Amino acid sequence: MPRTIHVLPDRVANQIAAGEVVERPASVVKELVENALDAHARRIEIEVARGGKRRIRVVDDGSGMGRDDALLSLDRHATSKIREANDLPGVRTFGFRGEALPSIAAVSRLIIETRDEASEVGTRVRVSGGSITGIDDTPRQRGTTVEVSSLFFNAPARSKFMKAVGAETRAISDVVTRLALANPGIFFTLSSDGRVLLDLPPAAELSTRIGQLWGTDAARTLLSVRGGDASIHVRGLAQRPDAARPGTRRAQLFINGRPFRDQRLIKAVDRGYRTTIADKINPWVFLYIETPGGGVDVNVHPAKAEVRFKDHAGVEDLIEWSVRDSLAGESSGATFDKQLIGPTPVVREVPPKRPERVDTQVALFVSEEASPAASMTSDGEPEQGVRLFEERPRLWQVHDTYVLAETREGLLIIDQHSAHERILFEELMEAFERGGQESQRLLFPLTLRLQPAEFEQVEALAGILERVGFDVEGFGGNTVIVQGVPAPHPYFDAERCFREMVEELTHGSELVRSARNQHEKIAMTFACKGAIKAGQKLATREMEVLFDRLFGTELPFHDVHGRPTIVRLSTGELERKFGR
Repeated sequence: MPRTIHVLPDRVANQIAAGEVVERPASVVKELVENALDAHARRIEIEVARGGKRRIRVVDDGSGMGRDDALLSLDRHATSKIREANDLPGVRTFGFRGEALPSIAAVSRLIIETRDEASEVGTRVRVSGGSITGIDDTPRQRGTTVEVSSLFFNAPARSKFMKAVGAETRAISDVVTRLALANPGIFFTLSSDGRVLLDLPPAAELSTRIGQLWGTDAARTLLSVRGGDASIHVRGLAQRPDAARPGTRRAQLFINGRPFRDQRLIKAVDRGYRTTIADKINPWVFLYIETPGGGVDVNVHPAKAEVRFKDHAGVEDLIEWSVRDSLAGESSGATFDKQLIGPTPVVREVPPKRPERVDTQVALFVSEEASPAASMTSDGEPEQGVRLFEERPRLWQVHDTYVLAETREGLLIIDQHSAHERILFEELMEAFERGGQESQRLLFPLTLRLQPAEFEQVEALAGILERVGFDVEGFGGNTVIVQGVPAPHPYFDAERCFREMVEELTHGSELVRSARNQHEKIAMTFACKGAIKAGQKLATREMEVLFDRLFGTELPFHDVHGRPTIVRLSTGELERKFGR
């Protein structure tokens, strides 16, 4: 019987192995730039021609190599990064498998020029299709230049799968952008067919690097994110909710300085934004995770684009609460200012937790003659909002819709409906944890006829509606009797609120679809329909209590639709407007 199994020649095996590392020109750029970063380069220049199909040239000022190392770098699995398998968990470099250069050389014509500090002269090595064709001395400064031309010249089947020049160039630009974000202190340049695409001088801060890439206006919409403990730490930037837009987002994750992909962590970011942005809004986020080598495995993907965490759920929780904590500060609120100071890191060494709230409910609105103690908690301490300011600012109402608050830094403009919506939502969510909020028995019950679908919805949600404060009973047909209702404020229209809630819960809306569970869905709907409306005149004391209660919430700067409750106007911006 003839033998059907045979060993492939090295040339063929290397070309097949190259397919794991070299998918397209962008893959070559990624591997070469990562090698330059591992060599501690401070300046990296990338030049490409015809989307990298014709030529890729990467120049760095790193540590370089002597002749022996330059030749060894072209052997498969030759690396200076690890010596045994036990080194893998703690590896901190980009390239550690010893596959990049030999894989690239197997499917291209390659030239390496390099020199280290100990060598008097540099070395030039020429390779074609994996075979070394020449070794020469060359005068040069310390560092390395790698030039790759005729990519896939000996693998035409692979060449056919490359995309148009524009698409390949964009992919290369994306790769360089990610690496530049991971290393803001490094000088990067990228040119294509003689045209400069990226020119990124060293940046002291990540926000500066983002400004170089997408403009300073975009960088000023970002908030500092920080959280973690001794075992894992996350820092970075996330976009202010009012600046986030629908469509393609810029979301970048890094682990120990290495870019990677993980949709579960991006979803954790979205959970952190929950109830602060509308549905289908995609805020920018740039997060850097630092963890000891034993907490993450970076060796699970051929291109090292994915990683595996030892405690993935713990990382998700950390990211969710770190992002959410960044949204609780004043810097997350909307602003009229065009010139803002860049984000300042918020130091927090443990994952943030929701603030504890007292069980005693304080009436949101009181009469003009009510005692000042109405804005106190049960132990006599001022509400959290009062503690955020040295004293409560002066308040006045504009167009019976907006409450203006004078602060030392300028002016806060509060949307009374949105502010009250945030208050009602958080109070009801906390009431659910206690078993529900109080109901006020009606002297004359409401008899309401509903649509068949609405009647079915009320029957299905009767238990939760009762915890909201609506005591509802069936009365035959599609009619219900409402015996008791909540009383969140003196202007509350119980029948209108109930009907609008039932209609939205039955027929759906973007608000309802954005909720994570039934309790949150109903709390959002009740807050929206039950809050005071624009056009409602408020007494001074009512504005004061509204202000105090708003700043006692977890996220005072955003309503449940993702709209701002407050817009800031600084004295500096006012002075600029008046030319002072």
